[in-house]
Amino acid sequence: MSGSNQEVVKRTIRRHQLREMVPLADSTIYEMEQRGEFPRRFALTPRCVVWDLGEVQAWLATRRANPILRAPKPDLKQRRARPVREPDQARGAASSAG
Repeated sequence: MSGSNQEVVKRTIRRHQLREMVPLADSTIYEMEQRGEFPRRFALTPRCVVWDLGEVQAWLATRRANPILRAPKPDLKQRRARPVREPDQARGAASSAG
């Protein structure tokens, strides 16, 4: 660890502590790590993985500063199964059935 390009990790957190800070599923966190969108875990032992607390806090601060916009609502009129009828069509179908 005497390399000049080595980063100093001040504090690490385990999975249960990460889940308290970031309420995402383990599979979502894993996928985001693979895409490079979340801090990478590293192994302390063969059975113990941890995250750098500073990296996780920086990620949270970035997310707070640049919120993700919600996905647009789907156009229900384009559905193939049970498309939504126009209000005047629905009224006409109900009056002719009675």
